[in-house]
Amino acid sequence: MRMTVADVMTTEVVTVAATTPFKDVAAALVSGGIGAVPVLDDDRHVIGMVSETDLLHKEEFREQYHREGYRSPLRARLRHPKARRKAAGATAAELMTSPAVTVFAEATAVKAARLMEAHDVGRLAVVDYNGRLVGVVSRRDLVKLFLRPDEEIAADVRDDVLGRRLWADTDAVQVRVCRGVVTLSGWMERRTEAAFAVRMTGGVNGVVDVLDELTWKQDDVDRRRT
Repeated sequence: MRMTVADVMTTEVVTVAATTPFKDVAAALVSGGIGAVPVLDDDRHVIGMVSETDLLHKEEFREQYHREGYRSPLRARLRHPKARRKAAGATAAELMTSPAVTVFAEATAVKAARLMEAHDVGRLAVVDYNGRLVGVVSRRDLVKLFLRPDEEIAADVRDDVLGRRLWADTDAVQVRVCRGVVTLSGWMERRTEAAFAVRMTGGVNGVVDVLDELTWKQDDVDRRRT
C-alpha cells in the first residue's frame, strides 16, 4: 500500500563532477529544468548537491559589493560564512552543500517528504547501500501520488485495508472515491474497528481526505472508559 521512493523517483539523472566549472553547473540546471544537481565522485558516490540557491549567492554578494563598497564582503563573510564561501566558488566542489541529504530507494515516499521538510530541500539524491546514486526524487514526484486514479485508490482500500490489514468483519463496509476523497459507509461490529479503518484508509497513497460515515454495533470505547 505504501509507495516507496523507487516507485516515484527519476532514474535518468543530470549529474556533475567535483571539478565541473560554475558555468557548466549552471547550464546543467537550466538545460535539465531542475533546481539542484548531485555531485558525484569517480565511483558514482554522492558527495554533495548544488542548487540554484548555491549559484545565486555569487550574484547576491556581487550586488552587495557594488552597492556598499569593499567592506561589505568582509561583513557578509562574518555573518554568512557558508554563503560567502559559495559566492566565491568556481567549481561544483566549492559550490555544493556537503554532505548531501540522501534517501534509500526502499524508503517510503512519506519518509522522503519528511526529509525534504526537515532539511528544507526540494530534491533528494537516492542512493544504494554503498552510497552510489540510483536516482533523484523531488517534491514534484511526491505530489504525483495525489494524481492516482480513484479506481486504484478504491482497490487499495478494499483489498489492502479492509481485506488484509483489519482483523475484523468488513463485508458491510462500502467504499466510494471521488477526486481522491474516500467515503466509508456501512457498519462494523465495534467502534474501535471503524475508527481504525478510517485511520488506515487515510494512509493510502493518493488519499486526499476520508469521510467517515461508518456506524457500529458495540461502543467499546465507552465500555473501556467505564
